[in-house]
Amino acid sequence: MPSYLLLLPIILPMLSGIILFVTRPKSSRAREVFVELSVIINSAVVLMLLLNRPQESFEIVRFVGNLTLSLRIDGMSSVFAGLVAILWPFATLYAFGYMKKVGGENRFFAFYTMTFGVTVGIAFSANLLTMYLFYEMLTLITTPLVAHEMTKESIRVALKYLCYSIGGAALAFIGLVFIIMLGNTNDFIFGGVLDMTELASRKNLVLFTYVVAFCGFSAKAAMFPLHKWLPEASIAPTPVTALLHAVAVVNSGAFAIMRITYYSFGTSVISGTWAQAVVMVLTIITIIYGSAMAVKEQHLKRRLAYSTVANLSYVLFGAAVMTPLGFVGALTHMCFHGVMKICLFFCAGNIMEQTEKNYVFELDGLAKKMPVTFACFAVSGLALVGVPPLAGFISKWNLGTAALDSGNPLAAIGFGAILISAFLTAIYIITIVIRAYFVSPQPDDGAKYCDPKFSMTFPIAVFAAGSILCGVFSGPFVMVFERIAGGLF
Repeated sequence: MPSYLLLLPIILPMLSGIILFVTRPKSSRAREVFVELSVIINSAVVLMLLLNRPQESFEIVRFVGNLTLSLRIDGMSSVFAGLVAILWPFATLYAFGYMKKVGGENRFFAFYTMTFGVTVGIAFSANLLTMYLFYEMLTLITTPLVAHEMTKESIRVALKYLCYSIGGAALAFIGLVFIIMLGNTNDFIFGGVLDMTELASRKNLVLFTYVVAFCGFSAKAAMFPLHKWLPEASIAPTPVTALLHAVAVVNSGAFAIMRITYYSFGTSVISGTWAQAVVMVLTIITIIYGSAMAVKEQHLKRRLAYSTVANLSYVLFGAAVMTPLGFVGALTHMCFHGVMKICLFFCAGNIMEQTEKNYVFELDGLAKKMPVTFACFAVSGLALVGVPPLAGFISKWNLGTAALDSGNPLAAIGFGAILISAFLTAIYIITIVIRAYFVSPQPDDGAKYCDPKFSMTFPIAVFAAGSILCGVFSGPFVMVFERIAGGLF
């Protein structure tokens, strides 16, 4: 396929969003058909490119020397772009039903659709400069989604999200400049682009810059102590929180960290140094902290948000192990967690939209009234706990195996943190399931609640099925991840 087609799945959603802004359709039916078709066509284009990927890079613009904005598909691009392309159409279908009560659909779906294009731009970036550009664009284009309801609180949270994201990007910019100035190239090359024979006298500077860049990109991945924006962002409409916590934003942070670790600085430079120890300790702290806060939190969406804080650091921990097995574990959990967590957030959205109940202690006996929603929640929740043979078990097994096989004492401590986190996950997920299925409803709760309509139940059924299938048929996924981790794809 010609390489210029790589630009198509970035431009199409942007144009669709602009059309929504300009035309402002008054018919909800016309808007929904237009948006869903746009998203499905774009997903089809992405998948077509992944199956018939161009062999050459596409240069959008050249600034000076080797500074270019370029697009290319490699193994990591395929994983992230494929995940986004598969999840986005179902997430959009869910949003149609949810946003009817919230309002402002034209503005919402314009930004929501454009976010798809920007996320694909991150996935298809051929070099660090291009990825950084789209990474910053993602912050700017998702901020209006966080502030969508335009209340005083939502605006405050959106500004906090903006400050954390831009602050993190400022730290990441240091890593970008370092790679451009001292790397052989800023293209993504498996194994890294630094010649340490020339930089031997500056090794501590290299390590310090890596830690700064890791922390900068980790702001979007909600690593401690840059995590506080994520639980508060739960105030946004559920389709936005699912977008932030499961698909685009947090995974973009994890994706960027894997890029700089394996394709810019290189594990041969960082592995076994104090820099690896620093980032690994931060991920271990975040795993325990996020899980403990989820147990403590009674607000349903914020509980799931703290769960995301912990689970994204599973991915960062896998990357910080800096072995092929660690890379496999990180990729596995990034993908499988996306499927499990988007299902859980959408189930929470169904509960809150239908019943206006926001807290765990209000869910007593609701499973009988909303059987589809709670069945899907139970399946994806158990997968997140790591019950075999569901998806979460496979990714946690890969991470645990990588930690123990690495021979790094800190990685072994990280394995212990994963075990503790799994126990805490069982507490904060299973307590919800028990209350919904086995506790009698409150005496004054006689409302006739029910599952929402098809557009909000079909997507969660698909994602719950995905939580099962990704575990039962994990072999092909893991084989692809192993090829990527070996630099073969």
